[in-house]
Amino acid sequence: MSIQSFDILLEKVRPKLTKQRKAIRAEQRLVLTLRFLATGHSFRDLAFAFRMGRSTVSLVISETCEIIWKELLAEYMPIPTTDRLKTIINDYYRRWKFPNCFGSIDGKHCQIKCPANSGSHYFNYLHYFSVVLQSVADADKKFVTVEVGGRGKQSDGGTFSGSTLFRLLEADKLNVPLPQALPNSNTILPNFLIGDEAYPLKTYLLRPFPRRNLNAKTENFNYRLSIARKCIECAFGILTSKWRFLQKAIETTPRTAIILIKCACVLHNFVRECDGDSDLDYLQTTTTINNANAQTNTVDREQQQNFNRSSQTALNIRNELTEYLWEFGH
Repeated sequence: MSIQSFDILLEKVRPKLTKQRKAIRAEQRLVLTLRFLATGHSFRDLAFAFRMGRSTVSLVISETCEIIWKELLAEYMPIPTTDRLKTIINDYYRRWKFPNCFGSIDGKHCQIKCPANSGSHYFNYLHYFSVVLQSVADADKKFVTVEVGGRGKQSDGGTFSGSTLFRLLEADKLNVPLPQALPNSNTILPNFLIGDEAYPLKTYLLRPFPRRNLNAKTENFNYRLSIARKCIECAFGILTSKWRFLQKAIETTPRTAIILIKCACVLHNFVRECDGDSDLDYLQTTTTINNANAQTNTVDREQQQNFNRSSQTALNIRNELTEYLWEFGH
């Protein structure tokens, strides 16, 4: 984070920070919190460095993270509007030649210390305790939505099916743009997220074909999807490399850990917005994707309702997109 970004952030959160413990200045609270998030130093080490009690350090960090999350959310991670999702769709096609995509979705296990009396609920398949961060990323590796709190034992698909995002998509209440023609084509398909094999195949969420019995067309589809899906993988990589408290077990309760993780996610967007994209080489792939402009045609709301949630409809959508990518992008 640049000095200019720090000053901007301080001015945004200063009023709320000043209302907290008056003995600790707003600047000191913010520096302490950012030091923890960026380094992952223990509360004991930070208490020594800042001449505070360990419990005070813990409280200041959790309070400040909650304030940062609440103050930045509306500006740097707002509820996506239809226009915002249209911009994301255009960016995914312009950069990665993957049409009708309004984001890539994935989950990340954030390690925590074993919660008291939790049994195996937070113990994941990687053999450590964690809470799950589920996010959708745009083509610029910024987070569109985040949800934190899934217990480690849950799969990505299980976390998704219990999420607010899932309920909004199922109820068609996420402001997703109307179905539209694929670029340079008359084939009309709904807009969708893309995910890996852990996610279900839906009309609003496409996943790869099973790896067995792939042919040239389905292998090409999987390859193209994997390129576009790197946006969320790289977003997580950048998040973890910049906010290194995520590289070790978080020494708090799950509830506080959730606050810290959400704060890091909105700071991720804030820094990328203020300091620009300093990670241009992070998302390089082994293929060159040509830029192209395309015109799209939307359809009316009545036709959108015809794209029902049946699995056969989802299969048909994926098959049509597979044919399109083979014809126009192969």
